[in-house]
This record gives sequence, structure tokens and C-alpha cells, in this order.
Amino acid sequence: MARTGSIQRDTNETKIQLDLNLDGSGKADIHSGVGFFDHMMNGFARHGLFDVYLHVDGDLEVDCHHTIEDTGIVLGNAIREAVGDKKGIRRYGSCMLPMDEALVLCAVDLSGRPYLVFDAQFTADRCGDMDTEMAREFFYAVSYAGAMNLHMKVFHGSNNHHIMEAMFKAFAKALDMATMYDERITDVLSTKGTL
Repeated sequence: MARTGSIQRDTNETKIQLDLNLDGSGKADIHSGVGFFDHMMNGFARHGLFDVYLHVDGDLEVDCHHTIEDTGIVLGNAIREAVGDKKGIRRYGSCMLPMDEALVLCAVDLSGRPYLVFDAQFTADRCGDMDTEMAREFFYAVSYAGAMNLHMKVFHGSNNHHIMEAMFKAFAKALDMATMYDERITDVLSTKGTL
């Protein structure tokens, strides 16, 4: 059976519907109203081999903040729903991903304990219509709503588009690895007996 999460979140600032299939093939139907963010989320779906349906109606007349942060919250919740009790999954995943001159490391632990370490610098305020500072806000929201340790470190990079895209792709690959089943793991991968 496919592992899926479906979350609807309506506030005075955003209305979001997100459907996630961890065992998909990389299909995406993504419309956030922020073109560059759509590009990042399409990369996340494709490179993680996740099927993602995302439609956001946000207060873009203010800026992109609520749209992107709230999508992070919803994605984190969908990940938690999709992984369920976490029995049999690898729990940990990491990816060192190059994109031209950029090199990014992402490491994930689906521990049930939220924590973000984000080590990245941008030299521009925006990539397209997305504020670059929203990268940290997005991953912070995902890590806390998803109850995961998430480490993101940029080793090299001068092109902000490349850096940002490498982050989203590395996160996708690390999450894909962490959610994979391993036949040697018969319960949860923890000495505590629970995650």
C-alpha cells in the first residue's frame, strides 16, 4: 500500500491543500502562486520520486512569506502522516548534492524530535519571485511540523538559483532514503522502541 499524507490547512493568510505519496514516481501538480517556489517543489517531487499535489491560495499581496512558511508546515504534517508508525524504515537519510558550482549537504533523521541546523548564505534578496530568506523559514517549518532533525549545509556556491535548487533536491534525496524500507528492520530503528 502506498504511504500517503493529505493535509488541508485554512487560515486568514493561506488556504492550502497538499497530497503526498512517498511511494510515487515524481509526478507533481504544484501551484503556489510563487513561480520560483513552484520550481523548487517540482524538483523536490521529481528527485525524491514523490507524487505531490499542492495548491495554495496565499496573501501574496503582502509577500511570499505566509505562502512558503505555511506550505512547509503542511508538508511536514503530510510527511508525518505518510510515514505512520515508522516501522521498517531506515529513519536516517543524507545526500551530498552538486549543482554546477554549488555543493549542498542535507541530512535527515525522522526521530520524532524537531531540530533544524541551516548553514547557508545567499548574495541576493530574491530568486525570481521568492525571497531567499524564505529557504530557512521553509525548512524550519518542515522540520518542526515533521518532527525531524534536518541539517542543511552549503559547502560551495555563488549562484543563488543553483544553491536553492540544490537544497530542495538534496532534501528530497535524503528524505527518500530515510523513508525507504529495509527488510532487516522489523520494528522501529531505535533502542527506545518508539520514534
